[in-house]
Amino acid sequence: MSQILENPRGGCVLAGINSVLGAIDRVCPVFHSGPGCCMQTSAAEQGQSGHKNSCFVSSVSLPSSNMLEREVVFGGIKKLRTTIQGAIDIIDASAYFVLTGCTAGIIGDDIESVTEEFRNKGEEVYAIDTPGFAGDSNLGYEVVWNTMIDKVIEQNVEKDDKLVNIFGIVPYHDPFWSGTLEEIDRILSLLGLKVNTFFTKHQGIDDIKKCSGAALNIIVNPWLFKGPAKKFEEKFGVPSLRIPGLFIGATDTTEFVRAVAKELNLDGELVEKVIAAEEDYVYNYLAQAIGVVSFKRFAIVSDANNAVGLTRYLANDFSFTPVLVVISEPLFRQEDKDRIVERITDLEYATPPKIVFASDQYEINQAILNEEEEITLLIGSSNDREVALEKDIQFILASFPMSERLIFNRTYAGYRGGLTFTEDLYDNL
Repeated sequence: MSQILENPRGGCVLAGINSVLGAIDRVCPVFHSGPGCCMQTSAAEQGQSGHKNSCFVSSVSLPSSNMLEREVVFGGIKKLRTTIQGAIDIIDASAYFVLTGCTAGIIGDDIESVTEEFRNKGEEVYAIDTPGFAGDSNLGYEVVWNTMIDKVIEQNVEKDDKLVNIFGIVPYHDPFWSGTLEEIDRILSLLGLKVNTFFTKHQGIDDIKKCSGAALNIIVNPWLFKGPAKKFEEKFGVPSLRIPGLFIGATDTTEFVRAVAKELNLDGELVEKVIAAEEDYVYNYLAQAIGVVSFKRFAIVSDANNAVGLTRYLANDFSFTPVLVVISEPLFRQEDKDRIVERITDLEYATPPKIVFASDQYEINQAILNEEEEITLLIGSSNDREVALEKDIQFILASFPMSERLIFNRTYAGYRGGLTFTEDLYDNL
């Protein structure tokens, strides 16, 4: 390895793949890996995401070939074949995806040919031949969707000009993913749209197969899903709209609604009616708590998507002063960093914060401890509570990894999510 991280925020690419598949209704991952990968990859993502796990199969209940020395020397294809058949016999899934651990990736077992055998017999079995060492869990999200585009999503599906697909909200890697997708779905449904979230409403493999009939892919993330979006458009003719960061509160959510409406040429009168009703709902509640609001100088440690949303909400809607924003996920393309910096610094009322890209916990702690400007509020993960205590400042647990809260459908996104975040902001004063 070229770098060792203290307290990495997430797991390997296999952990990301496992979590994304685990969030799709009635989909069963099948591991072709060494013993322990099922539990460890589940723990790396689902186990640190507000204590919420896949309710179909997860962790030690996942089928696995449990490769040992014999399979390393002689190959594990025979054992994999019996593992897949056992999974089909025992687990009543709509589709099965065979995943490779590091061991299978190193010895080069041909899992594609095995899954093809089962598909020829009428079974929905697909291979994802990307071993764990290939990257981090964010890559796992893109790997899954590349596989879906290549092998699962159907071509020549009848187009529906009211159907949209939502991408960019990563299950489990964002502890609030369920509630966030539900809020996005709620808002877009008010505009008369039908929404594929893929991970809520018991949507499953059938919804994925038909999603090429959508009029638009909406990517709610400043950098993720670039490759799959291009491939999706080339193969199925579905264009993409990138929302460069999560929208929280009335200001950015209204911007999001108008962007989608413009892209799909929606009825302007309906759009403005929805916006007026949602903004009235939000501001009516906020007006009841004017005496509670106090001034804060804040720092944020989070993935890029949530860092953008939280910074802009607190600075633009609350007039808090952003001091420091730490983007805690590894980013490599300069164009992605530039897009994130532009979104965070394009503020209406506040001086832009200092922005640091750091994935190592020591570097994150040093950025906070050595910040010369006063910080009175830190928003971060379970990894960041200790440094907040050291600086004796208010702390809000709002990013991954999250091991001290139970999260079901809570969200900070959208119109109503902004109210929830405001409640949490003043919950521990």
